[in-house]
Amino acid sequence: MKALEFSDLKKLQKDYEQKPVQQALRRVLLKNELSNLFEKQETKSQTTFRFSHEIKTMPVTHQKASGRCWIYAGLNVLREIIAKKYDIKEFEFSQNYTAFYDKLEKINYFIQSMDDFLEVDQDDRTLQHLLKTGIQDGGQWDMFVSLIEKYGVVPKEAMVETASSSNTKFMNQIINVKLRQYASGARRLYQSGKSNQIEALKTKTIGELYTFLSTNFGIPPQSFDFEYVSKDELKVIKNLTPVQFYFDHVGNILKDYVSVIHAPTHDKPYMKTYTVAYLGNVIGGRQIKYLNLEMHELKSLVLKQLLNKELVWFGSDVARFGDRTLGVWDDQSYDLDQMLEMSLELSKSDELDYAQGSMNHAMVITAVNLEDGKPNRWKIENSWGDQAGNKGYFLSSDTWFDRYVYQAVIHIDYLSDQQKAVWKEEPKILKPWDPMGSLAK
Repeated sequence: MKALEFSDLKKLQKDYEQKPVQQALRRVLLKNELSNLFEKQETKSQTTFRFSHEIKTMPVTHQKASGRCWIYAGLNVLREIIAKKYDIKEFEFSQNYTAFYDKLEKINYFIQSMDDFLEVDQDDRTLQHLLKTGIQDGGQWDMFVSLIEKYGVVPKEAMVETASSSNTKFMNQIINVKLRQYASGARRLYQSGKSNQIEALKTKTIGELYTFLSTNFGIPPQSFDFEYVSKDELKVIKNLTPVQFYFDHVGNILKDYVSVIHAPTHDKPYMKTYTVAYLGNVIGGRQIKYLNLEMHELKSLVLKQLLNKELVWFGSDVARFGDRTLGVWDDQSYDLDQMLEMSLELSKSDELDYAQGSMNHAMVITAVNLEDGKPNRWKIENSWGDQAGNKGYFLSSDTWFDRYVYQAVIHIDYLSDQQKAVWKEEPKILKPWDPMGSLAK
């Protein structure tokens, strides 16, 4: 390795002094933030909130200071189904109810997974990955399906938000301390020849954390009355269980949807299926599974579903080229390279391989604008409240969609016969730290 010499620094400074754009930029940055300097005025006309094909949806929801976007997005899809069925103008499912069981299932998943690591070295990479990750608010589509099929759904008023469910950071920290305490205790019992005491430690830890969850989130209802207003008339369906509410009133539809991804990396050939080791929540629930397709194929499936008036749950990287105030994601609206006089270009595959990109947020596509039969912008229902974006709705350009959308959930009927056949294949198991195993928050 070569150290920086003072002669190197002298040359670097001399070269810098020959760059007038940077001299001017340095003065501008004295009183202005760097992130505000790259927008291109000439692209604004391409990001108007007008769409040729749109599904009307209810007012947006708000996940607040939590990473439950994937739950909100999934329940936002389901609420449109029950609203149409019962002619309801506004409705929300309880996100808190689903999040309670997600936390509990993740706690159990982590604890049971530690059985595989009782005798490995302390620096085992998978063990260290699981310990550092702990449990989080985030999730993926198949995790949502597992929760709904096991626990059902309830209206929001049946289990309302609490301060902790809307602001989860400190609560998650306490849960992860307890889980790491369990991991150290279980490994110590195993190594000292007391394996017969591990089950008791599991039971104790799960019991303590169930109590902690109940105190923070509230106690999930076992039954409830479903009250709703239809055509100005109050109606009531009495004494429903959450599972009954899902299967009988929403409809057992989630089993028919598959997760399609665009991961253009060399280790994931297209037209193959994949899963991720140690990724999940409900043990015995639905397997995390993806079908990797080229972007034009993924987008074709999204369009088929959307043009048939069906919403699309999708996952993307929202940390790139976004304006939260206007509600626009558009990579063509920013020009970093010209202003900075250096290239920041990375291919989508390199962004995945070199930790620059990953799916970090899930939302719902509600509209598309087609120009000469091709999409140029998409309308998105977010879960950041109605003060962000356009009354809570966002827009993405089609070029941004190509670069930063990684996943879409598609009804299996829209897949081609070849795609359906591939979907039935056993998936390749990816490492726990693979970027496709990232959680939407």
